[in-house]
Amino acid sequence: MFDVIIVGARVAGASLAYELSKAGYRVLLLEKGQLPSDTLSTHNFFGNSVAMLREMGVLDELLATGAPLYKHAHIVMDGAVIEGDYPEVDGELGCLCVRRTHLDDVLFRHAIQQPGVTAIQGFRVTELLRDGDRVTGVVGQHKDGRIEQFQAGLVVGADGRRSLVRSLVGSRQLHRVPTDFASYVGYFHGYNQPGEPCVEFYKQGDGIAIVFPTSDELHVAGIMFPLADQEWREKFSAHAEAGFRDLAEAAFGNTGFPQRLAQARLEGPVKGLLGYDNDWYEGMGPGWALLGDALSFKDPAVGQGMHDAIFGSRELTKIVSANDGHWDIRWEQMAKAYDHVMQSKMMSRFAMACEITRHTPVTPQQQAVNQLIGASPEATQAFLGIYNYANEPEHLGQVIGRLLQGQA
Repeated sequence: MFDVIIVGARVAGASLAYELSKAGYRVLLLEKGQLPSDTLSTHNFFGNSVAMLREMGVLDELLATGAPLYKHAHIVMDGAVIEGDYPEVDGELGCLCVRRTHLDDVLFRHAIQQPGVTAIQGFRVTELLRDGDRVTGVVGQHKDGRIEQFQAGLVVGADGRRSLVRSLVGSRQLHRVPTDFASYVGYFHGYNQPGEPCVEFYKQGDGIAIVFPTSDELHVAGIMFPLADQEWREKFSAHAEAGFRDLAEAAFGNTGFPQRLAQARLEGPVKGLLGYDNDWYEGMGPGWALLGDALSFKDPAVGQGMHDAIFGSRELTKIVSANDGHWDIRWEQMAKAYDHVMQSKMMSRFAMACEITRHTPVTPQQQAVNQLIGASPEATQAFLGIYNYANEPEHLGQVIGRLLQGQA
């Protein structure tokens, strides 16, 4: 008998196992795959997340993968250039983008070194155990075919945007905004950025591209185009690398991105995602909870998913600890507390993702605001500060309002 069973052992699950261990719980961490292994992701952490990684005690090992701490952003949106350093937050100036083959493995190994944490890899959950309407455990299959079941006071689905746990408990969907974009990601060696390492973000016409410096002397690049564009879909389907490079030139030819990409060598395959939902589900019920992408998946262009997983692991641990010994009579109270803290923290960035994920032309008013942000160091800091939670989006609105009044 365990206190908590966690289904999924990547960022969300491993972080939760670590936090629960610190709180004194006995944890079973289940992973259907085998780590280290890759998963489709742009895997960036802003400074607020770097602070949490430092507190967890894993930052030095992540830096040893060769991923540089960077603080600079180069953003081009239909000609408007926003360039600057991210503001300091929680004592951190740098951002970090660690390849998932390293990141997930480091977090998993760190979790299983903690007291009270048991892990099984190659175990695929197939159903949940119940006592009435309360979830009491899991049933699953080992990779050798053996069927086994485990019981716990709480089962947490940290099993991604297509969460089986979420499906089995019937969690109600609260929000859903389908993306209008196809997304492709590749790793490149020899992508030489001028000056210091930085994130590059481009939004030009129908296209979006983003580049991060990552582990192993590589850069990870993502490129997006409208799902409705059948011509580009066919090009990527026929030859993903050629499609990636051709779209970079066609959509972003007036930037330095395609030239740097042309000089770089692709490492491994280009991987794609043809459609996804920005969604949000009920986070907790009798005997179960959801964490990470299982709770809420957001457009990867906003780069918030892994932060939300680690933040959520801390908040979920606080809630179960505060109600220790009384879970069975406080599920509703705990669920309300969990939903409240997660929505209070994350909903503004979820709303941003829902805007970015729509294929809508930039209005002249929006373009003028983007140019205003780029021309003002204060507005640039407020804009970048949204991403690392140095400030809320409302602060940027206030800064823009003052600047517009000054122009009147």
